[in-house]
Amino acid sequence: MSVLTSEAVVLRTWPLREADLIVSFFTRDYGRMKGVAKSALKSRKRFGGALEPMTVARAWFAEKPGQELVRLDQLEILRSPLAAPVDHVRMAVLSFYAELLDEALPEHDPQETVFRLLVSVLEQTTAVPSDFVQPQFSGSWMALTYFSLWMTRLLGLLPDVAHCTACGEALRTGEIWFQTYGDGLFCAVHRGSGANALSADSWQLAQRMLRAPVAAFAGEQWPRRRGTDLRRFTLQSLERHLERKLRTAEALGRLGG
Repeated sequence: MSVLTSEAVVLRTWPLREADLIVSFFTRDYGRMKGVAKSALKSRKRFGGALEPMTVARAWFAEKPGQELVRLDQLEILRSPLAAPVDHVRMAVLSFYAELLDEALPEHDPQETVFRLLVSVLEQTTAVPSDFVQPQFSGSWMALTYFSLWMTRLLGLLPDVAHCTACGEALRTGEIWFQTYGDGLFCAVHRGSGANALSADSWQLAQRMLRAPVAAFAGEQWPRRRGTDLRRFTLQSLERHLERKLRTAEALGRLGG
């Protein structure tokens, strides 16, 4: 049995028996893992507070050949989502990250780029500006937009956003569309029936986000309605790939995002 350690982010937990939990966690070095945390509900020394979804921690776990679940021995908190004020928007966004990663990533497949993306958006999601007044202006909406767009790209579901997927012609502001059953963006000629328009602001935003780190957008005003159509576009692509609806996306929709 090999004992491993890696920086990790907790995704979800399920009760197993008595005080034990099954934990899905995403590691920097080994990809998404699933393991048993024995006596997790009793041991404050090994797991105290570290099993909240989206907690960044140093994980120690043992892997035995032939066994599907690893043995999760200890989590040491590096960054907790509970360190910042909690509101409905933040909780919904953090839950969306967890559900999407748990559903989209294969087990035991290192995804260094996705891990770095997650850590960077978590910093923005839990950041609270000094002039913070209302949750709808929270950086959570910006981080959610950035994460959804980049996950669509990293999963191979996002063709060049500057050109029509069908004909390859350069797209023009005010004439950009996305379809329910097709990846990429389309010109007015090839938009098809039932297509949705992507606003000029969202199109320009997508191009900027694909060229810059998430921190570059931290100083911008982000009312919850900004980028709504861009998030709808990426969500359609992600759910089409997963072949299922994301429950957390429904919660975000009810919050106006």
